[in-house]
Order: sequence, then structure tokens, then C-alpha cells
Amino acid sequence: MNTNAFALRHIGPREEDQNLMLKTLGLDSLDQLLYETIPDDIRLKDDLNLDEPMTEHEYLLHIHELSKTNKARKTYIGLGYHPTVLPAVIQRNILENPGWYTAYTPYQAEIAQGRLEALLNFQTMVINLTGMEIANASLLDESTAAAEAMSLLFAVRERDQKKAGVNKFFVSENILPQTLSLLETRANPIGIELIIGNENDFNYSSEFFGAILQYPGKDGQVTDIKTFISKANEAQIKVAVAADILSLVKLEAPGKFGADVVVGTTQRFGIPMGYGGPHAAYFATKEAYKRDLPGRIIGVTKDANGNRALRMALQTREQHIKRAKATSNICTAQVLLAVMASMYGVYHGSNGLKFIANDVHNKAASLAQALEKLGYKQINTSYFDTLQIKTKAKKIKKVASEKKVNLFYPNSDTVTISINETTTLRDINYLILIFAEAANKETIVISSIEKANNISENVQRKSDFLTDAVFNTYHSETELMRYIKSLERKDLALNHSMISLGSCTMKLNAASEMLPLSWFKWGNIHPFAPLKQAKGYLTVLKELEDQLTEITGFAATSLQPNSGAQGEFAGLMVIKAYHESRGDGHRNVCLIPSSAHGTNPASAVMAGMKVVVTKSTEEGNIDVNDLREKAELHKDNLAALMVTYPSTHGVYESAIKEITQIIHDNGGQVYMDGANMNAQVGLTNPGSIGADVCHLNLHKTFAIPHGGGGPGVGPICVAKQLVPFLPGNPLVKTGGSKAISAISAAPFGSALACLISYGYIKMLGAKGLTESTKIAILNANYIKHRLQGSFNTLYSGEQGRAAHEMIIDCRPFKTHGIEVTDIAKRLMDYGFHAPTVSFPVAGTMMIEPTESESKAEIDRFCDAMISIKKEIDNTSKDDLNNVLKNAPHTLNMITADEWYFPYSREEAAFPLDYVRDNKFWPSVRRVDDAYGDRNLICSCTPIEAYAEA
Repeated sequence: MNTNAFALRHIGPREEDQNLMLKTLGLDSLDQLLYETIPDDIRLKDDLNLDEPMTEHEYLLHIHELSKTNKARKTYIGLGYHPTVLPAVIQRNILENPGWYTAYTPYQAEIAQGRLEALLNFQTMVINLTGMEIANASLLDESTAAAEAMSLLFAVRERDQKKAGVNKFFVSENILPQTLSLLETRANPIGIELIIGNENDFNYSSEFFGAILQYPGKDGQVTDIKTFISKANEAQIKVAVAADILSLVKLEAPGKFGADVVVGTTQRFGIPMGYGGPHAAYFATKEAYKRDLPGRIIGVTKDANGNRALRMALQTREQHIKRAKATSNICTAQVLLAVMASMYGVYHGSNGLKFIANDVHNKAASLAQALEKLGYKQINTSYFDTLQIKTKAKKIKKVASEKKVNLFYPNSDTVTISINETTTLRDINYLILIFAEAANKETIVISSIEKANNISENVQRKSDFLTDAVFNTYHSETELMRYIKSLERKDLALNHSMISLGSCTMKLNAASEMLPLSWFKWGNIHPFAPLKQAKGYLTVLKELEDQLTEITGFAATSLQPNSGAQGEFAGLMVIKAYHESRGDGHRNVCLIPSSAHGTNPASAVMAGMKVVVTKSTEEGNIDVNDLREKAELHKDNLAALMVTYPSTHGVYESAIKEITQIIHDNGGQVYMDGANMNAQVGLTNPGSIGADVCHLNLHKTFAIPHGGGGPGVGPICVAKQLVPFLPGNPLVKTGGSKAISAISAAPFGSALACLISYGYIKMLGAKGLTESTKIAILNANYIKHRLQGSFNTLYSGEQGRAAHEMIIDCRPFKTHGIEVTDIAKRLMDYGFHAPTVSFPVAGTMMIEPTESESKAEIDRFCDAMISIKKEIDNTSKDDLNNVLKNAPHTLNMITADEWYFPYSREEAAFPLDYVRDNKFWPSVRRVDDAYGDRNLICSCTPIEAYAEA
């Protein structure tokens, strides 16, 4: 046994366990299982062409050597990205802690109260700093959030504006360049006309429904947004403000001036730049727009005992409900990063943030004063951290480059300098030296930083913020460490037990893949730094692109989309650009099977396409005859088919090549949703199936952790004809020769997280990747077999096999008064997170074990499910006071003096022997979703309330 082999550590079942599982299935070999599961005509004939696998030790040496080729220089580029200080207590206890990074999206609230509280803190922090009424639990990046703001304002236009077809949106010319690019991407498909100009010259015409301002602007100038918003409101023009969150410590909250939406990034709150991400964006708005607010909202409700509990609020807004009527395809958040940013706020509190913001501003002012003494002209009349110097940029750039300092040069006559939290007095003197040398003058040395105030009176902050108890309690490391641990204990993550979520692939996030994320030379590279300073990143990203291209059987890859939803949208926009290049811009019909992920129709609508739904057969497959009929009916306007493979029902549909051919014969392109790519790697691929583009969920198939609901990465891989249209970036050359405008803010999306997938592929190699796919299929079929007789599998392949996941039918238990939700809650008492509930079929569970789980853990899960089925058999519709309806059972219930239930405490808390050895206690009883929606509260209780109590 080669104990150095990473595949041995990544794959759960040992060889002897695999043999036992195969014997249970009545099979002689794994190959026999694959033959009975995957259609032979799509099987790959050759092995993947990838490098030989590295051991974990070899990989860590390799990635360390690559990191040395990154040059982490002093950087003052700004443009939404800044060097930061990540408190070590947050790095060690959250970023590097599998209790936080391996958790799943908090759909099961009772075992996610810790993450939910951290996210509620995040929302509270954002609401406080922006002055708005409601905020979500984060978005993907600032530019995406700005585009979502534009879409929201378009959706909530006044009735007379909608009737008149008002569609113009004003964009300040001082917007961040990457945000402008993304606004352009998103505006055109949904019929919005962008008008870019100087806000001082805006005429507040009735032709406009909305506007967006940057606060402070990209060049550092703080404009009079108060007056602009007031005039816009009078003209029925709604205003979004993209605001630097640290500046809001000193600048008055836009909500106080009447802004309708405030967006930005929380990267400045201790999150490494990471060559562009991942970072948690924020989105705050008025409560009147809560039904149109994209992403997730964490709300306060009560549990079955009437105690305070948290949960995800307003879930009916999600795409699996609204589908083609959804105003956004965002179905995720940047939870891990939002948690880190919120803890930064908790650790520093308002006084700490004021100290940091004042320090940054004072240093910027001291630098400005010194540069003016050297004869330079600083033209920002009101600023927070960024100076705009009018001078010959070429001369400054030459000296700055020689002295290994990055400034920003927007044009030949301008240099901007953005001061940050890490800037020291020594750094300020070094900057002065650079400008003195460029001017051939004696430098000025300043010995101290003086207090300053270079912010216009009418926008200075006067309102309080972070007055809640949580932001005024945990300011020592000991206290914060214990607070973080107290929250972690409330959450069930992969470090406790298997999370068998269908379609979500909760596989091992190996420590060796995660370690480099904390390394300085990976974390501290600005996404717009000169390319020669990012050689390590460019090497990793290029090789990862090549690896994914090989695995998918396509021609090229773009890593820019920073979530699966962004990948869907990017894939469709590339298809749209391809059609337009051929004079087929009228092609706008997108066929989508009824079983598709809910984000699919939402993405299609965002891309300006008309959704036509195709039927499924009773076996759960695409109805080929219905698909052919609709493809032929719309052949003159057919743009694309969106298809998931294996299907969302957990089956390798044998007709897939016929399906893709039908689309091609009728002039369309095939988009394959890569949610289930982990059932293809090494055995088949989208290219051989006949697809033209697919997105990949790197947080599923390629081991980026879910982080409690984010980060995600959703790159797209494309066939040869689509390569020219891969997305670009306004500041860094990327994408194809006819690149569409930006999909995400950074040129390579969440580049730091891509290190994880790079390591996953490097250490597994072709054989390990293929073996992982095989064992995922084995584990799923083993569960299917073990649950037979207790739970019926809704769909199977032609020879009775499942793919990597299966759907079990829980609807028959309604005769006992038991719903699928009851089973989900009861599983918590057995120490397990529920599989995916009621998707894609209501009243069912979709189970996916992944290759990382051992036979022993899978057996524990199956024993739990079989035990629950026996409990169901002992219930009746007439007696709902039973162990399932009352689940989950908390420690407080079990230890209470009195026991009011018709079953024992032992049966409630320790239904099987193994539970005693590793008991997880839900921290609240079953939450009341309806109460939370009727009484929406999405921020913390102010400290005054505690005093009154």
C-alpha cells in the first residue's frame, strides 16, 4: 500500500471494502458496474492526458516554489482591492478551520445556528454602515453586486415608468472600470440603455429609471452624493451607490441621504486580495424591495419552544420557485468570506474601525501635504484614502517600478495612490522619496502622522454604527476565540459526519489543498498588478485551464465566473455572441428540461433569451419526442439547450447524443450544466456527449469547500467555435479575440480559491480522478441497494443503476402523517445532515455520498435511514406527537426535569448505539419559517434593548 498516494487518502472505501460493496451489489468488478451504468457510446476510449500525480509533500513543495515567482510588492493601486491585515485569530479559527469551511448552505437551520449568527452579524454590520433597512448575507463581488442593483432598480420601476418603457440607467464616469464592464454585460440583454457621464452634468430626465454613483470615485474624489440623490428622488429616479465599506466609517451612510441600494465589497475587512478573490460583496436596500433582493437573507424567527432562532428568510424568492420569473440567478453567497469580514467587525468594533479609518485618512493627508511641498498638484478636493496627482505618469512609473512599488496610472498625466490599512509611516516616507526622485528634488521626511480632515462637511459621518452588543464584547483574542468556537459548536460540518447532498457534492477538502490559501505570496497579489509580478498565479491558472479543458474534452476554458450561476450566464452570453457573429442575433429561444436546476431558466432570461420548457418522461428522462418537436418548431430562432448530465434525476440518459444532435440540426448550441461533472471525470465528458459549452462547479467536482454556502467558482469550458468569445476584462488582457465584456470583477475571478482545484488535480492525476468518479458511482449504488425495501428509488438507469446520486421517494409516508421534512429533521438526532430535500421532485430526498466517504460512514448513514423508516412504520396520521414530528431533540429537552413525550429520552437522543460515541446536539428545536417571514428581522438586537431588559 503506497501511503504517499493522495488518491489513497482522498478516496474513502479501502480496496477490501470496495470488494464487499461490489459483492453486496451482486457484481464481480467495478467495470461491470460502470458497464451497467454509463451508456457505452459516450465512454472515453483513452485515459486523460494529465501529469503524473504528486504526493502531498511533493505538491506542497511545488506550490511553495511557484509562490516565490509571485512578487508581493507594496501596492497602492486601489480600484476596489487593498492590502489588509487578517487578524490571526480569524485566520486560524475560521479560514483554516474545517468546522467552518466544510459546512454546507444553512438550509437545515437547526444545525447551522452558528453560521447563521455570523451572517446575521454581517448583515447588521452592513446595515449599520450603509444606513439601509435590509441587507443580504453577501454576494459574489462588488461589480456583480452593482449589476444586481441595476437589475433590482429596473424591476422596481414605478408603474408609469414601466408603462412608458423607461429604460435608461445613468452611470457615473467615476465608476470602477471593472464594474462598468459588468454593467455593460448585464444591461443589454434585458433592454437597459446605459448612459455614462459626469454626475455634475446629469439632467435628471424622466427617460431615466435609475443611476449609480461610486463613493468615493475610482480616482478618490468624494462627490456630493447627498445633493445628487435628493434631486434624483424628486425626479422619480432611484439611486444605487457603490461604496467603499471602510470609507463609510468616515463618510455618512448613503442611506441617510435617501439612496435606494448600496453595494460594495467587504474585502477591506481583513480579507486577502488573492489576485481578485474570493471576497464577500455586500448588498443593502430598502425593506420595500425585499422580495426583489438577490441572494440570501438571514432572518430571526422562533423555534418550537418559542425561543429565538435564525434561518434563511424569504426562500420563496429563490430560483427553484420563481424559475424564469426570477429577477436574479444568484443562488449562493460568499459565506466563508462574509463570516471572516463580520468577525473583523466584531473584533475591532466601532472604535477599532474608526481608528483604522482615521489612520488611513491621516496617512493619505500627510502624503498629500508632503507631495504638494515637492511641487506636485493633488486635485482631489475631498477624499478618504486616494490621492489623484497630476504629473507625467511615465516618470513616476519608472522610479516606482525600480523601487518595487505599484501605483495606478489611469492616463499619461495622472497617478493615483490608494493608502491602506497596512501602510506604515515608513511606507509614506518611501512614497515621498519616489516622487522626490522623479522630480530630482531632495526628499521630505515626515516624523509623525498628523490628524487631518479632508472630507467635505456635507458628507462627513455623523451617525453611530455597530452599537449592538456583539460588536462591543469580543475585543480580546481570548474572547473572540471562544465566541468563534461557541458558534462552530452549533454547526454540523464535514468534520463531524457525511453530508450526503444530491447535486451538491460535499467531498473531502484536503488540508494539503487548503494550506497555500494562507500563504503571503498567494494572498497579497493585486488583481491589476503587472503580469510579471503574478507569474506564479499565471502558471497555476493557465495549467488549471488546460487541465479542465482536457477533462471536459473542449478547446479552451475561462476561470472568470466566480460562481455556478455566473458560469451559466457566461456560457449563455458566449453562445449569444457566437450567434450574433454569424448574423443570427435573432436566435433567442432556450430549451430547458422541466427537471433543470432553477438557476437555468433565470440565467437564460438574464441573457435575454426566451425560455421554452421541454417535458420529462415517466422515467425522469428528457422526452426526446417533445424536445425534437419544440426544436423544430423554433428552429429559426433556436439559440440553445440547457441540459444537466447525468440528469438531475441521477441517471445517465442514453439518448444524450441524439438530444445534442437534434439541437445542432436546428441551429442551436448545447449548454451543459456541470453540476454533475463529478460523475463524468475520466469516464466521459461534455465534448464527447456533443455539448458546446459547460460550466463547472469547482466547489463541487474539484474540491473547493462550500464554506457554509460559498465561495464557489464556476468556470466555463467551450468548444472551438466559442473560444473567441470567452469573457475579457477592461484592465487585464484575458479571454478570446472577440471577448464579451466582463462576467466578474477580477480578470480570473476567484483566483485564490483556484489553487485548491489545481492541487486536487495535480495530486490525483488522471488515474486518481477517474478512480474517484468510479467510487462515487459505487458508493451511490451501494446506498441505493442498502435502502431497498425501506425507500423506493424514484429513477434508475436502463439496467437499474444510479449515477453518482439518487432520488428516494418519501411521499408514501404521508399516509403516516410524515413529511420529507420530518425525516430531514430526525436525521439530525442521528448525527447527519439531511440529503437534498424536495429537489428536483417535491416530497423526495436526493442522496449523493461522494467518493470521499468510507464504507463504515455510509453504513452508519444507511442504518440511520433504515431506523427512521421503522420509526415511520410505528407512527400514525392520528397521533402526531411522535419522535419524527418532534425532531430534532435538543440537549435542553433531554435534560429537562419533565418529559412529556410518549417515547423515551434514549429513543429521542440515542436511537442507535453509534450516536453515543459522537453525539451532535442541535442548538434549537424546529424553526418556524412562516413566523420568520411574517415578522422579518434581519439584523441584531441593539445594545439598548439588552440594557432595557
